This record gives sequence, structure tokens and C-alpha cells, in this order.
Amino acid sequence: MTSNETDTENVFLCYPLLLDSCPKVQRLAVIKVAMYAFMVLMILITVFGNLLIIISISHFKHLQSPTHLIVRSLAASDCLLGSLVMPYSMVRSVEGCWYLGDFVCKVHSSLDMTFCISSILHLSLIAIDRYWAICDPLRYKMRVTNNTVTVFTTFAWLFSFVYSFYVVFSGVNAVGLEMLILQVYCVGSCVLFFNKQWGIICPILTFFLPGSIMTSLYMKIFHVARKHAKVMSERATGVFKSQSSAHRERKAAKTLAIVMGVFLFCWLPIFTAAALNPFFKFLTPTDVFDALVWFAYLNSTCNPLIYGFFYPCFQNAFKILISIYICSIKDSDTLTF
Repeated sequence: MTSNETDTENVFLCYPLLLDSCPKVQRLAVIKVAMYAFMVLMILITVFGNLLIIISISHFKHLQSPTHLIVRSLAASDCLLGSLVMPYSMVRSVEGCWYLGDFVCKVHSSLDMTFCISSILHLSLIAIDRYWAICDPLRYKMRVTNNTVTVFTTFAWLFSFVYSFYVVFSGVNAVGLEMLILQVYCVGSCVLFFNKQWGIICPILTFFLPGSIMTSLYMKIFHVARKHAKVMSERATGVFKSQSSAHRERKAAKTLAIVMGVFLFCWLPIFTAAALNPFFKFLTPTDVFDALVWFAYLNSTCNPLIYGFFYPCFQNAFKILISIYICSIKDSDTLTF
């Protein structure tokens, strides 16, 4: 009887031959299939959607403006997240086990933080760029150039990389939690703990501060856009012009609402949980925290849809690329934007 119980327990371990192995999460087969299907779909949309943005901007000189260069760098960050991080997170979330060792776990966690922080910083750069373009258009071309964008996007990448790898490999985030980590550690786990200090520093520095900047800038942009639309409506002499101005105002409001809504919807839950967890003895269930992580990943899935498919210039670029490389229509470059 004891032997049978031991065999049963071994079946549900990540490493059945190790006594200190983590227990394997038990799910119904239909639930595991559904989770894998949903996550694979997210990964494919994230990788190929952002790849399409990168190819479009690189292929067409019409799209190589400062704004679009930021969007291309954002797409590169999201594409790398989808290809280098999300597949391994998928296996960990569904199976409840990490099979690649502690060192690769640290590298994975560092890359996860790097690409997520980089994505948030790029979204902030886009907000700053749109603010200057709409609220100070006379000085925009002098202030924002391709070289300026290159400097700021390079800084965003370097900060994200250095900050993430320093936090994970130095272990400053886990100072004071050594006993807790020893108690909960098992072979097959890949969990990043944050103490109270870094549980506050990380969310403020990488989300709440950039998020506050984005929110304030987009509110200012929306106010100025409405003001401009009102002035144009008053100057318009025909009914059609008035309707066109009102339509632009509604479109601008809709786009800004989608940008901020998706951003807050995806990122606010995980950073709120990360900030509160150290103060409540890490009571958030593993499955709940995993779900919040995938909510955050969802922002990288939605970014190419928001910044790509909502803009006619990208829609035309996609049509041209598809006609050239899939339909083999050689004269598609002659299509206009």
C-alpha cells in the first residue's frame, strides 16, 4: 500500500526521481489543451503581428518617420518577448514545472523583465512624440528627428536590459527573504520574489511613473485635439467639413481610449499584485499570478493591432507586402499610400 502511494506521488512530480522536486500541477486534459491553444495563438499573433510591423517600416521609406521608428523598436521588443519568453512561460504556466535549470530560469526572468519594461518605455516615448507633434507642431520637426529617436530608443533598451539583469542576478530583490525562499524552494520552480523595498521600487519605476506620464500626455493631447477640431468646425463653411471634423475628433478620442484602456487593462493588475504581495506574505495563488502575467503579455499581442491595423498607412503597407511576397504581384510597389 505504501509502495503504491509512493508511485502515485512520483507521477505528479516535476522530477519523479528527486525527493525535493516540485509537485506537478494537475489539470484536466481538456483544460490543458485549451490553455495551450490560447497561449499558442497569443504567441503567434505577437510574433508575426509585430514582425509584420517591423518589415513594413523597414521596407517602405514612406514609413521611416521618427514616430514609426519608435513603433518599429516597440514591435522588436514585443516580437522578442513573443519568441524568446512567452513559449517557456507557457510550459511553466500549464505544467507548473520549470525544466531548464536555475541559471536559465534567471536568464528567462531577466529577458522577461527586459522586454516588458522596454515595451512600456517605448509606449511612453510614443506618447511623448505624439504630444510634441500635436501640442507643439511648429518645433516638432526640429526637436524630433531620426537621430533623436535612435538615442532615446537605445537608452530605453539599455536601461531595460541593465536594470533587469542587475535586479535578477544580483539578488537585491530577494534580500531579507532568504528563509522564505529556502522553505518554498523545490527543483522545477522558477519564481521571482520581491521584498517590500523592491516590490515598491520596481512597479513605480517601470510602470506607475511611465503610466502616469502617458496618461497625462494623452489627456493633454485629447484636450488639444478637441480644441483644434472645434476651431476647424467653426471655420468650416460646409456641412461636409463639419461632419469630417467631428469624425476626426471621434476617431482621435477612440484611438486614445483604446491605447490607454488596453495599456491599463493589461499592466495594472500584475504591477498592483507585485507591489502588494510582499506586504501580504505572498498570498496571491500561483494560478492567479500566472493569469496576471499573461494579461501583461496580452499588451504585446495587442500593440501591433493598435499601432498597425488602426492606421491606413500600415494597412496599405500590409496589402503591398502580401501582394508581393504571397501573391507574387511584382508591380505592387507602385501602389500609393
